[in-house]
Amino acid sequence: MESGRRANLPLVDVMVLAKALHTNPICLIYPIGYIAEVQRLPYEDRTAPWEAMCWFTAQDGGPLADRDMLRYQREHIQALSEAQAAMASESYAQYAVQHVTSATEQAEALREQAACLERIDKAKQRLRVARSFIRRDRGLLPYLPPELADVDPDEPETDTPEENL
Repeated sequence: MESGRRANLPLVDVMVLAKALHTNPICLIYPIGYIAEVQRLPYEDRTAPWEAMCWFTAQDGGPLADRDMLRYQREHIQALSEAQAAMASESYAQYAVQHVTSATEQAEALREQAACLERIDKAKQRLRVARSFIRRDRGLLPYLPPELADVDPDEPETDTPEENL
């Protein structure tokens, strides 16, 4: 590549090179902060590296066939992170409720625990919505940890009593 004998570089090679250089592949493709302009694609006008990177990672405003699925997946990741953080906070608040010594501290700990439970409920609802859209569009549902198994509705029984006779 450095000698000029290769005109192009397969994406997998870019990925391996990025790993070896301890960076992300996107930073090799669009070196944000190191050059003023790049070509998003060959034979296109030059643009800012940030704009090219946003296009590459589907964070621009352009029309894409899978834009909705990407949005649902991002929403799922954010809601899952929020749910897990709220659950950890609630666990700590629950411990505080059980170990405080004064009525004032207990009231404050109970308020904090209630706020955490509300955050958990909101995050679970966001997860339900994201998962319903993913399911509707026949996408692959992301992993849910066991402590959030109640987010998904129970799967309907496929066998009816008549079929079992």
